[in-house]
Amino acid sequence: MKDNNYPKLHNATWPGIVGKGDDSQPIIPFDTLLQMTAAAEVDGVKFDGIDIGLFDPHVPVNSSDDELKRLADKVAGYNLEIGSLVAPIWPPEGGSAMGSREERNRFIEQVRKACSVGQRLRKIGIRPNGIIRIDSACSPEAWSKDPAGNTKLIAQTFREAADVAADFGEQLAAEGEICWGGMHSWKAMIDTLNAVDRPNVGFQADMSHTFLYLLGYNSPEDRILPADFQWGDRAALAEGLKTLTAALRPWTIDFHVAQNDGTVYGSGSHDKTGRHCLPTDPNGKLNIGEDAGYWLRDENGQLTKRFRHICWDGCMFPNEVMTQQKTWNDILAAMIKVRQQHGWQE
Repeated sequence: MKDNNYPKLHNATWPGIVGKGDDSQPIIPFDTLLQMTAAAEVDGVKFDGIDIGLFDPHVPVNSSDDELKRLADKVAGYNLEIGSLVAPIWPPEGGSAMGSREERNRFIEQVRKACSVGQRLRKIGIRPNGIIRIDSACSPEAWSKDPAGNTKLIAQTFREAADVAADFGEQLAAEGEICWGGMHSWKAMIDTLNAVDRPNVGFQADMSHTFLYLLGYNSPEDRILPADFQWGDRAALAEGLKTLTAALRPWTIDFHVAQNDGTVYGSGSHDKTGRHCLPTDPNGKLNIGEDAGYWLRDENGQLTKRFRHICWDGCMFPNEVMTQQKTWNDILAAMIKVRQQHGWQE
């Protein structure tokens, strides 16, 4: 029997920027991440591509045609493709999706720029699939001051951004992370997506971030697992994941493989966010290969084949960890297990 070759396995480059920039943790150059991704190998299997955050100094959202052609040539030179892109929709270049008209216009303009990059990379031939990732660029605490009104504003901004994206043939995926207002719980996320009501807007599931919806950190009333849940209760965890994925899977158009240790950082009642951890972390609460199936298979256990590629997302790791080749080999090994269990052949 031949090994599965879909979904394609991608690494993410934005962990080289997110949480970096000071003297102790300088930004990891794009070329370094590209080289380490290409060098990763497990039993002859390698990464197929990369997903890119459109941030300076990696790949600016204002990149020219010539710059994107050079990027494509560089990535192709490592036998990799490009998949999903992250739109830099946050202030000061962008703005809150529930902010003033000026702020929301800046948000939409950043989406337009990201979609332009995506379309041009598709035309070059280096980007066969993938979405443009967005969030609300506002905090749960700010959102909670007027939940109904702010959800309505976020949805309006997302609709306008979706119409812009459609002009470029792109889809927008809203990230399921508890630190974004109007997206901070599974019920809030569904309310927002229902209000948007655009065929090219969906959900980006991240096994680490979206996992925290189960625990209701920024929305206790929406927690799925019982308040007295114990981590050793694998059966209860499985039932919680079934409930969560049944609600969000129909919306899901992009998927990140990741691990989580069940903890958050941040302060206050409405600004906590999750920690990724390495796939080999003994404190990891997810069975990565098995639990990915809740997202990649339907309620009857049939493959959805909704995504042509899946991506590893692991932010906030120390540079000393991210610059070890073993780290990327271990990550690739976890990705391969997901594809072995929930992939297919073409």
